[in-house]
Amino acid sequence: MAHVKHMKWWGWGEEGVHFEFSNKPAFAPFVKRALGVDLRPRERDTIDFSTVSVPAPRLETDLLDTLGGIVGDEHTSTDDELRVVHWAGKSVTELLLTRAGDFARVPDVVVYPADEDEVARVVALAVERDLVLIPFGGGTSISRSLQPSPDEERTIVSLDLGRLDKVLAIDETSGLATIQAGVLGPDMEDQLNARGWTLGHFPDSFTHSTLGGWAATRSSGMQSDKYGDIADIVRGMRVVRPGGTVVLRPLPSTSTGPSLREMFIGSEGRLGVITELDVQVHRIAEHREVIAYMFPSWPKALTAMHDIARSDVSTTFARVSDAHETAFSLSTQKAATSLKKKVAAKGQDLLWEVMRRRGWDTDEMCISYVCFEGTKAEVERRKKTVASIVKQQGAIVLGSGPGALYDQKKFDTPYLRDFLLEQNTIGDVSETAAPWSKLTTVHKAVYDAAQRAFDEQGKTGWIMSHMSHSYHSGACLYFTFGYEIGQDPHAEYAVIKSAVQQAFVDAGGTLSHHHGVGMEHSAWMEQDVSPEGVRLMRSLFEVADPGANLNPGKIVS
Repeated sequence: MAHVKHMKWWGWGEEGVHFEFSNKPAFAPFVKRALGVDLRPRERDTIDFSTVSVPAPRLETDLLDTLGGIVGDEHTSTDDELRVVHWAGKSVTELLLTRAGDFARVPDVVVYPADEDEVARVVALAVERDLVLIPFGGGTSISRSLQPSPDEERTIVSLDLGRLDKVLAIDETSGLATIQAGVLGPDMEDQLNARGWTLGHFPDSFTHSTLGGWAATRSSGMQSDKYGDIADIVRGMRVVRPGGTVVLRPLPSTSTGPSLREMFIGSEGRLGVITELDVQVHRIAEHREVIAYMFPSWPKALTAMHDIARSDVSTTFARVSDAHETAFSLSTQKAATSLKKKVAAKGQDLLWEVMRRRGWDTDEMCISYVCFEGTKAEVERRKKTVASIVKQQGAIVLGSGPGALYDQKKFDTPYLRDFLLEQNTIGDVSETAAPWSKLTTVHKAVYDAAQRAFDEQGKTGWIMSHMSHSYHSGACLYFTFGYEIGQDPHAEYAVIKSAVQQAFVDAGGTLSHHHGVGMEHSAWMEQDVSPEGVRLMRSLFEVADPGANLNPGKIVS
């Protein structure tokens, strides 16, 4: 589909973009120490689609014709590669299945509606003909929010909203924009930026995910400290349902019963198809700067982040990596090639030596990045305040150089998973949120649970974490873990991922802070929101969608 951008069928992002380690001299030794894996040069740039076999579509000719009559024959496709692009998201489980060509159940047809009316007609047809309808944005989900049930016998329609990609209007007085749900992050920001505005929402998946997908999965972005999570950003929306369209106006606040807006945010397509959103936008800041700091230990770093969160200083984000993630980050530094970079690298080595002489254990140090936006005077004032706060916990200011590099590379990390899979190695993530009083408990519990799982599987594993989002009462901890694949990849992964997720709930955190539920996390829903909460959700889905036509099986089964 020429007008709609898709990620490559076999992995993350664009064809031709890869993680490289040949220019990162410390990376291979780090991986050997952490995982016991000897890295080899990348052996392939792509995977030939002709090497896989895709099940034939299950749909009648008259249904294909009817769908073509709604959206146009040129926007209706049973092409095998397009069907595979739409069959799942990018979780480890789905990537393993995709690379193995193990397509248990693939959408039978992909349709690309041009407007809300066409969406409504497809939704109505799904109910009339008892089809399964799965809304599709960018395909970045890592919680299996897009994958059909392997036992599904009905015709499955993937409803790709990629043609609904416009910023329709901006209320400049109120700072509200009306935007179609299928717009990709970069395309949306280009349209907003051209008029001096920004949404300010930048998840890791920003390059390949959509506004509607962010709302449907209750997303958070890297800059949520300033701009809020997507639930704070979305003020109104239009949602197509089998019986009509729900219209929620962009009101600043309302006391009209339970919040329908909150009900649709995070619903993952089970209550209808989000076609349009009214969102809070902001004028682009005059000045932006990211400053890096180094802390002597994780407890001191967390204390500083808490102090920043409860201070009057306004930061766009304030994040800190634990010692393991700091070591990983330092291992990804490129080799110095210019004289300037060689001098900088030498200076860094000398700085670490000075820290060791002062009593630092450099294996325990934690790097932090704090972003400031505003006028130059505001940024300078906030930088001074934060510097004062972090120095109380023994931190040193590294400056804007490392911060600028972080800002430039912030969307590149997901490509590392594809590289590791080629190395027969799993790299995956899980995130949670907990009150400030429980963060250190959660952090330790997850490390301990992961290590027990690695030991149980006889693996040399690695886990690392960072604190990424701050709130008045708590924060998000984002964990990454890795290990070499053995004889039964899916069983091994289930043991290790389950250990991490269970540790979240047992230690007082939530099962997911911003990746949604899908099928990946649904097993823990009763522990997270209580059995009665799950019964209430299940009742809602059953009443709202009695035929189970709208992305069934997600969140709660």
